[in-house]
Amino acid sequence: MKPFIFDPGTHIDRNLFLSFEHLMTLYIFGCLVGLLFLYRHHQIMKHVRWILFATLVLSEVSLLTWTVRTGLWDIQYNLPLHLCTISIFSSTFMLVTNSSKVFEVIYFFGLGGAFQAIITPELFYTFPHFRFLHYFIAHFAIILAILYMIWVCKFSITFRSAIKAFLVLNALAVVAFIVNLLTGANYMYLARKPTTPSILDWLGPYPWYILWLEVIAIVLFLLLCLPFYVKKTMSKNTN
Repeated sequence: MKPFIFDPGTHIDRNLFLSFEHLMTLYIFGCLVGLLFLYRHHQIMKHVRWILFATLVLSEVSLLTWTVRTGLWDIQYNLPLHLCTISIFSSTFMLVTNSSKVFEVIYFFGLGGAFQAIITPELFYTFPHFRFLHYFIAHFAIILAILYMIWVCKFSITFRSAIKAFLVLNALAVVAFIVNLLTGANYMYLARKPTTPSILDWLGPYPWYILWLEVIAIVLFLLLCLPFYVKKTMSKNTN
């Protein structure tokens, strides 16, 4: 079992994007989102919160354990400075504390970052390797945790939330940029583009794609506000 699932030298695939395995994970993700929505009023939801919490914690602990035991842990790759790793820690804290302040920020990070990571995965392993399973399970859990807070806990955001999230994002980007300079890492892709296909391929060379990312973040954050704005407007019109 171990050589096939945990061995870093097996199940390598550098063309995962839109492969059969990738499409199947997208289908499973869609089913999970649908089930969460359909059962959002069911009593089972009180258990789903802790299932998501346990999934996020175990995903991060298992990844740390795997990288250490295989000798792959590296300061250039494994510090918690990627947006999705930050989202994992934040989502875990949000689920435990029911923090609306954390939700205001993680809503934009999670839906903007984790969703993009699922669609265009920066991953070199295919099913059934541990890294394949970990990657998608962790990103699924981030998004499901956010949707849980919206559909079950009735959390909401405003345009002010988007401004707050954008400021936090840039503060984290400054930290990541400094760490990249000191270590040669590529946290938040501020040093170079990912080697796998991504939206960054359309944004020009370094460093101009970083400026375009700022513009895209602003537009994306505003678009993510729209569902709440429309809901609020419709609610006022019906009252």
